[in-house]
Amino acid sequence: MISETRPTSPLQRRIYGTLGITLLVGLYLIVGLTGHDPWRGDDARHFGPVWSMLRGEGLLFPQLAGEPFAEFPPLYYWVAALTAWVTTPLLAPHDGARLATAIFTATTVYCIARAAEALYGRPARTPAAMLTLGSLGLVLHAHETQPMIAVVAMLALTLRGLARVPQEPVAGSVTAGLGAALAFVAGGLPAAWLTMPLLPLVMTLSRDCHTPHASGGLLLGLSIALGLGALWPLAVLLQQPDAFSLWLHASWRDLSSGPLRASELHRMVELIGWFTWPLWPIALWTLWRGRRDLGALPVLLPLLSLVTALALLAVDGDVAQVVALPLLPALALLAAGGVPTLRRGAANAFDWFGLMTFSVFGLLVWLAWTAQAFSWPPGLARHIARVTPHFVLHGGAMQLVIGLLISALWLLLAWRLPRTPSRSPSNWAMGMTMLWCLAVTLLMPWFDHGRSYRPVMTSLEKVVAGEVVDCIATTGLPDALRSSLDYFAGIRTVQVHGDATPCSLLLVHDNRRIDNPELAPEWRVIWDYRRGGGKQLETFRLYKRTPS
Repeated sequence: MISETRPTSPLQRRIYGTLGITLLVGLYLIVGLTGHDPWRGDDARHFGPVWSMLRGEGLLFPQLAGEPFAEFPPLYYWVAALTAWVTTPLLAPHDGARLATAIFTATTVYCIARAAEALYGRPARTPAAMLTLGSLGLVLHAHETQPMIAVVAMLALTLRGLARVPQEPVAGSVTAGLGAALAFVAGGLPAAWLTMPLLPLVMTLSRDCHTPHASGGLLLGLSIALGLGALWPLAVLLQQPDAFSLWLHASWRDLSSGPLRASELHRMVELIGWFTWPLWPIALWTLWRGRRDLGALPVLLPLLSLVTALALLAVDGDVAQVVALPLLPALALLAAGGVPTLRRGAANAFDWFGLMTFSVFGLLVWLAWTAQAFSWPPGLARHIARVTPHFVLHGGAMQLVIGLLISALWLLLAWRLPRTPSRSPSNWAMGMTMLWCLAVTLLMPWFDHGRSYRPVMTSLEKVVAGEVVDCIATTGLPDALRSSLDYFAGIRTVQVHGDATPCSLLLVHDNRRIDNPELAPEWRVIWDYRRGGGKQLETFRLYKRTPS
């Protein structure tokens, strides 16, 4: 066990108490959320449906560039469109949309902390919040347009409700039912897989433990989950039957596309290992401590949630970072239950490992900045020039001052942090926040230059403005590109079918990972744009049909 040293002065109690934790969570959520373009990948792709909703399209069933988008139901897109609309005078639409991610991430942290308090007592509440913030896999997805964050938030809300069932059967069951219903509207059938089985489990457990009124309350919660969750697909079925069929087919494909191939198993283990760090080692300690009582709710509830999330990974078969996000609530709960019982040596080792880890990563961020500002170290500077050949750093002096302040503040807070059971989780949360703030301060201009499609679309828009355009065909574009085309240039392309198109213009995207077909001699290049360098090189070409 860890001997406690409580904060002594009023200032220390504020800094390391509820006020300090609130400021830390707010800093973690807000820094880096705005002030940059939609980045290639999920950030740009999932902004497409939000942009369509802001233009009055796809309000019931999400659309991307005028076409149905069945990857996620609309809950996240509704909230993102609302935040973008409300903040229109202050923020660009893509910045306002990302505020939805902050809302759902804050909901996740709050619900996990409250669930830990209900399951393990008050000492586990702060470690649960701090460990969630300190997990390596959350930070990037918590600052992009990401619907999976809404699924995680609703899963955390479901766990919070079920954790309250022994003390407040009806209120806890209603909360869990609402969380499961909203999870379905956020993530469809995979999200139902993650939440719905938890309610019958707690119902069975409550019967065994003779918890008064729990079974009736959980039946009410299950009815809420099924009833409210069915409203959106029923509305789509009645209003847009074709879209409903498309969504049902896509959801079933997600659940039946696997199983995970044996050749991908090691990649999945590696992904889970670093993505959920530092949660899983402490979660294993909790399971070891509670091995004689695995049937009790404090262990069984997060354990079943973890098993269902792992089963979904195996069934889906997709080795992508975002699919590991639903593992975090269960692991954070288990880890929070084990923090107060850590042996002193293990807690100190965990604490020092966190300090050393973030010191090393912070040093790497500084080296990346010096490579941009002073071309040192030379090898890293050459790599940066190769990947982003046209990038020029501006405002280096201000970045230097702010970066030094962030680093110094982190060192001071970590040095003065009281020695309590929450010290190690707090160090991880502060370290992750420091690292993210430092990366945003020093590297955000470089990231934005290398990951934004705005220059490409602006150049293409100027070329298209000088042509007589009936339509623009394409041999296939990633969703992130289609979204960026629609947002930055107002261009929507038409897919080529059967190697023929009536369009007079043809846009071809080459990222070295797809084979582009050979074109007929009638197509002449009128625009060529190269973006990035090395393995990140992307080439865009616009062809115009000329008479034979």
